[in-house]
Amino acid sequence: MDYTNMGAFMELRGRSLLIQISKELDHHNAVTIREKADQLIDKNSVNQIIFDFSNSEFMDSSGIGVIMGRYKKIIFTGGKVAVTNVNSSIDRIFKLSGLYKIIDKYATIEEALNLK
Repeated sequence: MDYTNMGAFMELRGRSLLIQISKELDHHNAVTIREKADQLIDKNSVNQIIFDFSNSEFMDSSGIGVIMGRYKKIIFTGGKVAVTNVNSSIDRIFKLSGLYKIIDKYATIEEALNLK
């Protein structure tokens, strides 16, 4: 499913939802990404969400909200959230916000998919 015009490309891989962020995860695209992701999660019984930041350079507090909200949405059904391909500035935001305490970081998408 191609949602590149909203700031992300989303793809279902089994019960995993891959969200590839294009450019930035910020207040400009957070609402749209959240809405589309929630539709896919609800319709497809998603139990893992992987946020891929390989094409992204920036994330603000709205982005943290998108990730936290998706985490809260699937954690109660035993789901997990992971991030991949995080650059140094986004990695710093994850560390400072404490997100790494609840979300796993992997080097690649394949690693995240295989290590459920």
